[in-house]
Amino acid sequence: MNKTLFDKVWDSHVVKSIKDGPDVLFIDRHMVHEVTSPVAFLGLKKRKINVLFPNRTFATADHNTPTINQHLPVSDPLSAKQLKALETNAKENGISYWGLGHKKNGIVHVIGPEYGITQPGATIVCGDSHTSTHGAFGAIAFGIGTSEVEMVLATQCIIQPKPKKMRITINGKLNNGVTPKDVALFIISKLTTSGATGYFVEYSGQVFESLSMEGRMTVCNLSIEMGARGGMIAPDKKTFEYIKNREFTPKKLEFDRAMKYWRTLKSDEKAKFDREYIFHASEIEPMITFGTNPGMGLPISKSIPKASSVNGDPSTYKKSLEYMGYNEGEKMIGKKIDFVFLGSCTNGRIEDFRAFTNIVKGRKKANNVTAWLVPGSHKVLQSIKNEGLLNVLNESGFELREPGCSACLAMNDDKIPPGKYAVSTSNRNFEGRQGPGSRTLLGSPIVAAAAAVTGEVTDPRIFL
Repeated sequence: MNKTLFDKVWDSHVVKSIKDGPDVLFIDRHMVHEVTSPVAFLGLKKRKINVLFPNRTFATADHNTPTINQHLPVSDPLSAKQLKALETNAKENGISYWGLGHKKNGIVHVIGPEYGITQPGATIVCGDSHTSTHGAFGAIAFGIGTSEVEMVLATQCIIQPKPKKMRITINGKLNNGVTPKDVALFIISKLTTSGATGYFVEYSGQVFESLSMEGRMTVCNLSIEMGARGGMIAPDKKTFEYIKNREFTPKKLEFDRAMKYWRTLKSDEKAKFDREYIFHASEIEPMITFGTNPGMGLPISKSIPKASSVNGDPSTYKKSLEYMGYNEGEKMIGKKIDFVFLGSCTNGRIEDFRAFTNIVKGRKKANNVTAWLVPGSHKVLQSIKNEGLLNVLNESGFELREPGCSACLAMNDDKIPPGKYAVSTSNRNFEGRQGPGSRTLLGSPIVAAAAAVTGEVTDPRIFL
């Protein structure tokens, strides 16, 4: 056969191939949130079309949700309107809706895996670019636009050209203090934010095999930041153990039958990729970004590169540094920061809070730092409490907020003020991404923790 993992999943879902054109792809799971869905549902109403498979569609509120006082009415009129529209549309169409106050509520790409909606070999779409997160389970998952959301609601299919295939292999053992977030930022720094445009990426090698499922989700989440259509990792024993007995996974004999198929989901030995990259784990250190796109990252101990040493337009590079208030050749360690954000669909899972808490335990939050610690779901929130992490965080001067996308994209009340610096565990550091005029430094949960207790960019390895 000589097929890649991507080929096996994609080809098994093709309903029709259009000669010299795109494929009609069947979609197993459609995740819906409040931002991209209102216009899609309105389109269905105008056409007098019902949602074809409401049992394959799952809706949650995350982008517009406040992260404090969620029991109170949402104050922002636009946010309140979008949240109410999703609730109404879900009810009218018989779709599962996990809104504010629901025990299953959370960020769409966090709750999907938590409840077993995400499964190996599935096709998953959502009106959100970081749908690639679900690829950690050996699924094909990608973000779609509003008109495509309407298409999937109406037909459970989507018209898509088949992407090219890329494989990124990293072997060896990760150095101390290097997390899955660092692995992803390292790859993006090497490939740039457009290096995987037009490709679907498979991650392979000892490093990805060694990662937990939560770590794999972080890596696949950030695939989109190097231009990829999505990323995926072949399912293995860790995958199967993670999803077993979750609410929406097959049970008993059905699970055994599913396992027979899931075990076939790996690239054949002689499978061909359109492009391949190979790195070694020893090359990777704790990373941090210094500019205004995720590709502008470097090992935290290094200095900001000179414009002459980087690819691209030097004037654009200098403009980015000007926005950040940084200069070529400056060290990142010691840079003062104002905010720390732990959360998002990239790093808002229980494993991330464990890592953060491990660093701050026995230490105090720096007085100059405002810290927003935002769980990715109510399930994560409950685990933080059950494991005693909340007590440790409180003793160190931190407060826990309620689940939501929060300061990842500033589509809610959590906005970094103009000119302020935030070490963020989210996925994008574009100009104004976390609030108009805000300045974002992307890093791992332990990089964020180290900054939170020192008040400046700090190498987390000094605390390990």
